[in-house]
Amino acid sequence: MKVILKEDIPGLGEKGEIKEVAPGYGRNLLIPKGLAEEATPGRLKELQHQEQVLKRKKQRLLEESQVQAERLAQQELRFRLAAGEGGRLFGSVTAADIAGELQRLGFNVDKKKVILEEPIKATGRYEITVKLYSGVQAEVVVEVEEES
Repeated sequence: MKVILKEDIPGLGEKGEIKEVAPGYGRNLLIPKGLAEEATPGRLKELQHQEQVLKRKKQRLLEESQVQAERLAQQELRFRLAAGEGGRLFGSVTAADIAGELQRLGFNVDKKKVILEEPIKATGRYEITVKLYSGVQAEVVVEVEEES
């Protein structure tokens, strides 16, 4: 009996896979518990259509992310903060600050996507990586200046 798995099942397969199982295992355990459904021709066609839609969506997201990465790479963010001796900041510039500034400029970037090992605590010029999508990232220049 062929079934389409609705959930990951250890030792059998992952969600969305089509598996051949013993008829009793399928009818008495998998289907009643909602872990799988019978692989009818109509259901297989529907599953194939969903995969195509998902593939197109992923491709569109990848293309949009690449365009956004090109636009982001041209951005230079400036922060003016109070600083003491040697350019040490009294505060710091965090990933949330950078994400907030990018959002103000019209980029939809979450602070978790800004790769910053530790907050910036000194004046200077920094290149920060922003992850946009799987395998797509952009370098953004952050300029931290002393407030006059």
